Order: sequence, then structure tokens, then C-alpha cells
Amino acid sequence: MVSRRLVFVTSIAATAISSFTLGVMHTRRAEAVAETSYHAQIEALRAEMRSQLGHTKISDIVLPAATVGQVATPPKDPADNMSARAKMVAEIKQELQNEMGLLPVHLLRDRRSSFVELYSSDNQGKTNYGTAGYLGNGHFITVKHAVVALKDEAGQQAGRKITSVKIVYRGKEIPVRVVDTGDADVEVHSGDWAIVKTAKEVDLPSLHVDTSFSFDFAEPIFRLGNDYSKGIILSTGYIGQRTANGLITCLTDGHPGVSGGGVLNQRGDLVGIPIGRMQGDYRFSFILPIRAEMLRKLPSYEPPAVPSVIATEPQ
Repeated sequence: MVSRRLVFVTSIAATAISSFTLGVMHTRRAEAVAETSYHAQIEALRAEMRSQLGHTKISDIVLPAATVGQVATPPKDPADNMSARAKMVAEIKQELQNEMGLLPVHLLRDRRSSFVELYSSDNQGKTNYGTAGYLGNGHFITVKHAVVALKDEAGQQAGRKITSVKIVYRGKEIPVRVVDTGDADVEVHSGDWAIVKTAKEVDLPSLHVDTSFSFDFAEPIFRLGNDYSKGIILSTGYIGQRTANGLITCLTDGHPGVSGGGVLNQRGDLVGIPIGRMQGDYRFSFILPIRAEMLRKLPSYEPPAVPSVIATEPQ
């Protein structure tokens, strides 16, 4: 029994080995045939290329290349690098100033020298202080209530009269005279402005006036004034809105003494003057926009041209 089983198993194993050996031999023969055919095709292609190229060697053939050229970059001059860097820094500073509503420090310092402290005395022995901005040719702009006695809160003047007005120029008090005023008879009014003049020319930088400033909401502004009679001090704020009487509300301090000072835009132009504050609140102030009529007594002032109206017949 055992011998029969052994013979049977042995015969099956022998059959399997023979089949595997035959399969491997067949696969190798097929691979050899395929490889021979492949080499034959390669040789045929080489022969065809030789016949077309003549004596040209395959190694001499120039392969295709891109047509984009490259220019040799000359060494950079260190001075050019510094110039480009300075330009980039200047542009970044300008962008920051515009976005944050800033003015260059040197410009603010220059504008500060265009404003002076103003003091007036009345017949009751009282002295008031304010600010004035220089417009050139000895002329200054300020508020009317600093140089002319206006009505008090009860609407009465009570016999008060301004007897002298002076500005502080290079540490000395110089008398000035009133040459023009608005039509205000009370404080914080659209006509609460005045032009005063020194007898002699003064050496101060003149302010550039912009009468077309729009006073858009949230526009940043810069205020220069004689805070508490402590000298010209800078403050910043933002535009609010227009009032019914032609003034501009502003979120910047309205300390005593800043009336008649300057309100500058982001270019450093004079666009208004601070004239008052909200009763009991120094954080909230009123601005009087500069108008062309305020400059009518200045020698160099030229009134704006009035557009001509051409009559047309109805069609």
C-alpha cells in the first residue's frame, strides 16, 4: 500500500517538475526572439539614419534647445543699491503717512513757526490770549472774539471794549491793528474771524491756504494753537460733520488759547481755524473753514473768477 502511494506521489512530482521546466524554457525562448527582433529594428533605424545623414556622425547632431536668451548680468553698483533702497524706504514712509494720517515731523516743525501767540487787553483790565497764523506781508488770521468785544452769553456787551492787541514775535510783544473781520456778533459763529496786521514786515514763513478742502468725515487734521498760553502746541484729530451754521465738528482738544490757531490738512495747508468747543467738554471742538472772503484784504489775494452765464433762448 505504501509503495503504491509513494509511486503515485513520485509520478505527480516528476510531472510538475517537467511542466515547470518546459514553461521556463518556452518563456526564455520567447524573450530571446523578442530581443532579437528589437535589436534588428534598432539596426534598421541606424542604417536609415546613416543613409540620410551621409558622413555626419550621430554624435555631431545638435539637439534642439529653447529660444529664450539670457543676457549676462553686469555687476551691480553699490550706489545703485543704496539709491533703490532709499527710494523704497521713502515710498513705504509715504504710504504709512497716508494710511495713518501723519505728517512728516520736519513739516510740522516748519508750520509751527508760522503761528504766534496773541494777547488782547480790554478796558476792564482783563487780558485774553489766543493764536494767530501768518499769511504774509505782516498779515495774520485769527478769531474775531480775540480782537473785538462780542456779546456775552446773555447777549450783552456790558461796555467791554478791546483796547490793545499784540502778538509775540521772537520773544517780544508787537502791536497789531485789526484790518478786517467777519460779521459775527457772538462767539463760535461762521463770521468769527479777523485779519490783523503788524506795522512792519516780520520774518515768518507764510502759510499756504486751501479754501477748497472738503472736510470729509474721518479726515485726519492737525491743530496748532497757544494751549493755555503755554506756547504753540500740536494736536491731532479727525473731522466729524458740518453744523447748521457752517462750522465743522472735530474730535480734537479745544483748550483755552487755541482759538485763532491753525487747522492743517495732510499736505500742511491751512484749511481752517479752531474757534470754540462744546460747553464743558475740551475734547470736542469747532472749526471754521477758511473762505475766500477772509483773504480779501491781503495784497496778494485774487478773488476767484465768476463764471459767465450765457443766456440761451428756450427751445
